[in-house]
Amino acid sequence: MVNASSWTLQYVLVTLAILLAGPVLSKLPAAESLPLSLFGLTSSQTIRFIAEETGLVALCMLSLRAFSQMPDNGQGFSFLRQLALPVTTLFMVIVTDKTIRVTELALRAPVGPTRYALAYTAALTLSGIWITAAWLLHLEALRRFFVKPVQSARCQGPGASAESTDDIDSEQEQSESGATTPILTTQNGPPSTLGRYKVFKELGRGSMGVVYLGKDPTIQRFVAIKTMRLDEIDDHDKLQEVKARFFQEAESTGRLSHPNIVTIFDAGEEDDLGYIAMEMLQGTTLKQWSRKPNLLPLTKMIPILATVADAMDYAHQQGVVHRDIKPANIMLTTDEVVKIMDFGIAKMATSSKTQTNIVLGTPTYMSPEQISGKKVDGRSDIFSLGVVMFELLTGRPPFIADNVSALLFAIAHTPHPSVKAIRPDLSPIVKKVLDRVLQKDPVHRYRRAGEFAMELRSCLEGLAA
Repeated sequence: MVNASSWTLQYVLVTLAILLAGPVLSKLPAAESLPLSLFGLTSSQTIRFIAEETGLVALCMLSLRAFSQMPDNGQGFSFLRQLALPVTTLFMVIVTDKTIRVTELALRAPVGPTRYALAYTAALTLSGIWITAAWLLHLEALRRFFVKPVQSARCQGPGASAESTDDIDSEQEQSESGATTPILTTQNGPPSTLGRYKVFKELGRGSMGVVYLGKDPTIQRFVAIKTMRLDEIDDHDKLQEVKARFFQEAESTGRLSHPNIVTIFDAGEEDDLGYIAMEMLQGTTLKQWSRKPNLLPLTKMIPILATVADAMDYAHQQGVVHRDIKPANIMLTTDEVVKIMDFGIAKMATSSKTQTNIVLGTPTYMSPEQISGKKVDGRSDIFSLGVVMFELLTGRPPFIADNVSALLFAIAHTPHPSVKAIRPDLSPIVKKVLDRVLQKDPVHRYRRAGEFAMELRSCLEGLAA
């Protein structure tokens, strides 16, 4: 794979060499004294001719390399690889004509000045048409390269509603479809197959890649296939690092075998597309029950969260931290089974980004230690589940702000509001449990998610007493 920055630098340097090296070398005092002559030219003219034509050959080779090795990723690479050859052709026509005129190379005489001028004009015209066609046909790829997704937050006063936080999260979490957390689309439509899986259609889009409906033809099992594009990483070392991390995370997550965690069946790579095949579910995520008037009763909500905490505890004991616990990643299937989705997906998605100090997760549900970039453990997931619990109880998350920076600051430094101030009918036992899981310092939270699950069940027993 061609490194775009390195290739561009080489192209610029060779272009400058073509424009400057020939004239400079031909004017050196030693140029006239060298016994060098081609096509009846003087030694200085021959030096200029050789320098410029050698540069053109090098430029042509660079262009062919770009066209053959740059990935067609539907963005900047696609635009560059399609423009490299026509632009180089136009440059070659102009430089060759200039070389012929300056060195007085006797190539125009046999065809005559009129025919030469017509041929030169035709070459310029055809090259220009080629460049224009390539530009117009791939203009959308260039637009996608420069237009980055922008997070939006609705500006509101002190009484900001929960919807403003939904806007902040919109880039991380887009429309849910069935059992999937949606992901970014591929550029040229769905592939027909990925590994041994037949691909039927796209299901959704999000932060990692695209999710497809697939089928394992061997055992006739439908699966959800989540993908991550690997051809957008132009640095070879970075690409190898991302691939290694992707499959390492897929392997560790794939070892999880728990009835309340979505099962991963397979992982692989095909045509610069990393993919993970996982259990296909039908049901509803808790996002549907996180706003008034659709709040769940305590007798149903607390057992669900306790089940989630137990599943998290199992994963944490296996060394796997979710990093993106939120209502959209917790599903209640049509069979009333609780399932946690997307274990490890947040880390996989972010491993493909080239930014440093990037934060994993969805802003509203991040723990303070995630925001500060510290190494996280299972207590970070406990905090995130506490945010989910607060939201399912009140219809709004505990931390609300008009923009991402203010939201992250509030999570890290501002105490969460009292749940009883919003829901006076709630038991002090519920408040006590919630206050503990939302502590800023992980030392003051439950040590394990299993302890959180036990407290939730005790809380439910206390309410029933």
